[in-house]
Amino acid sequence: MEYAKEAREIVKAVGGKDNISKATHCVTRLRFALKDEEKVDVAALENLDVVKGTFSANGQYQVVIGQGTVDKVYAAMSKETGIGEATKEEVKEAAAEKQNPLQRGIKTLADIFIPILPAIVTAGLLMGINNILANKGIFYESQSLIDVHQQWAGIADMIDIIANTAFTFLPALIGWSAVKRFGGNELLGVVIGLILVHPALLNAWDYGDALAEGSIPTWNLFGLEVNKIGYQGQVLPVLFASWILAKIEIFLKKRVMDSLHLLVVAPIALLITGFLTFIIIGPITFTIGNWITDGLVAIFDAVPVIGGLVYGAIYAPLVITGMHHTFLAVDLQLIGSTGSTFLWPILALSNIAQGAAAFAIMLATKNERTKGLAGTSGLSAWLGITEPAMFGVNLRFRYPFIAAIIGSSIAGAFITLQGVKASSIGVGGVPGILSIIPGGWLSFGIGMAAVIVVPFMITYIIAKQKRD
Repeated sequence: MEYAKEAREIVKAVGGKDNISKATHCVTRLRFALKDEEKVDVAALENLDVVKGTFSANGQYQVVIGQGTVDKVYAAMSKETGIGEATKEEVKEAAAEKQNPLQRGIKTLADIFIPILPAIVTAGLLMGINNILANKGIFYESQSLIDVHQQWAGIADMIDIIANTAFTFLPALIGWSAVKRFGGNELLGVVIGLILVHPALLNAWDYGDALAEGSIPTWNLFGLEVNKIGYQGQVLPVLFASWILAKIEIFLKKRVMDSLHLLVVAPIALLITGFLTFIIIGPITFTIGNWITDGLVAIFDAVPVIGGLVYGAIYAPLVITGMHHTFLAVDLQLIGSTGSTFLWPILALSNIAQGAAAFAIMLATKNERTKGLAGTSGLSAWLGITEPAMFGVNLRFRYPFIAAIIGSSIAGAFITLQGVKASSIGVGGVPGILSIIPGGWLSFGIGMAAVIVVPFMITYIIAKQKRD
């Protein structure tokens, strides 16, 4: 069978069949949940022609093979070694058994937010297109494209509606994914999310004005005054509400006879969760979310250079640990509360920096395998997928990874000082400029130049000296 020999060698190098708890694959990589990663022979793995790199993340040991080939290697591995095929979720669960509470918490956030990323990123790209059409000063001084060419106004308005939907109903997306992750009925998660943005509630974006005017609508629940407000753009309220909803649903399903599930479980679960959310969960988490937002804004306003420098330096290391997923929630919270985020532009530059370092290795190395891997993974990083460049190339040589951090730190400090912000989350690479608020395009462009030139030059010079 094709790739049978390579499959046997890979299994041997990861410690043998007895060291593998579960195995699966994605588009480019074999993913193993191993009993003991200390038994992995990294040198033997990376000496195989079919292997383009290896790394360990989130309790999984991953072997980079390449698109198309990985399917054949996995099939051969299953047949030759008798390792049964497992789903990605089974591998994740097996890997999670070895994680500490912090790692499990981060994994939970990743499991919730990664499934909704396509909708959020797509919305971000479409909002970028709308920015080009509707923002003043891009093509004409003090006027937008649609001000001058009115025939485009309807198209821009339609794009705006399509783009904003994912952010307007963000709690519904999070509710669907979170309740599913917590073991409940995801459709009830959609409902609880939609309840929190019901049009009959005071829009969360109007809360500040209503508070200043003393005109916040309330419910009177037997003498208890409860604010009748929505939670548009908020992340924490729906996360906690989804957890409560799933736990109540699971509790009731175990105690209510099957024939009454439809009549009892969902109505009671939604009613209890809804009341708890509006009375307790919502007000508390809304306040906490605002504290987080106000704290970050205050820090970046007070010392923007330090804030941008530090976040530019730590983002790539956060990717190694998986903790970068937690900042997706922070970005969404910032966008929901302030209409923009100053963190996401630094993320985009960090990805470009990793790609630039990989391209430098591609040009400097004489090793054809490394050259091919560096080229494809560098392009991937510039299009927003940075893990192949980081784990397959930059961390392998170390100094490209450090060079990329230096570049992203410098650029992060600069763009933060210049007040560059994104109106949405888009593709975290070169196309990310579409998500930048147009007034910051020039500064972001200078930042892009920095994260291309600085990591590339540092890496190339060192690589030539080391003759990698």
